[in-house]
Amino acid sequence: MSLFTPLIWILIILPFIIFAIFKAEKVNLKYVGFFILYFLADSYIQHLSKLYFDLDFLGLKFAWVGKILSLCLALIVIFSVSKKDREEIGFTTKINSKSQVKSGILIFLGFLVFDFVFKLILFPKGGNFDLETFAFQMTMPGLTEELVFRGILFWLLDKAFAPKWNFKGIKFGWGFVIITILFAEAHGVMLTENYEFKFDIITILYLAIISSLSLGILRKLSGNLIFPILGHNAVNTINAIIRIL
Repeated sequence: MSLFTPLIWILIILPFIIFAIFKAEKVNLKYVGFFILYFLADSYIQHLSKLYFDLDFLGLKFAWVGKILSLCLALIVIFSVSKKDREEIGFTTKINSKSQVKSGILIFLGFLVFDFVFKLILFPKGGNFDLETFAFQMTMPGLTEELVFRGILFWLLDKAFAPKWNFKGIKFGWGFVIITILFAEAHGVMLTENYEFKFDIITILYLAIISSLSLGILRKLSGNLIFPILGHNAVNTINAIIRIL
């Protein structure tokens, strides 16, 4: 992946940010700047770790170092803000009302069932069991990506664009829209080291409509990051299971 890729991700969502600036009732551009800086910092930490800190000598193929460094950066940010801000990030054991949490779980499970059936039909199968794959997919993606996307980045954009849409008694805003799209494009858009632009529209649309949207709803309705972390890792684990059936 080229070092320009994270900048391309920002450029792609820039029209949505500009649109939000004009449409949101309350705008604080300072937090838009913090959002971009944090996202780029996290992206480059993970990318550069692949270049300079691989674990091939241990026989490990996944980006353990990058995810651990991403987690460390997220925790530094989380513990540098106030308790109230940590709760707004979702770094808390507090939850919303039982009915809101129940709605969030049911909506997520509905998406999860569709996701499972869809991938069961289309995914290649017959692969071999790999312990590292399961160890990684059951822990790191959900833990780090939810802290980053549905935690800190959500929080920064909600401060930038005050949420105004009400669903099940919870306020949603432009931050929800931007993060849903950003998460999807970060998995489906890439500029290679040879400057070949790759744009997987199917992956982007699928992740935006299924994974990113359902996890975002689960995060908002549950009130904390515990539920989306578990949900994210469940999705990844199911993917790994389907491939070895």
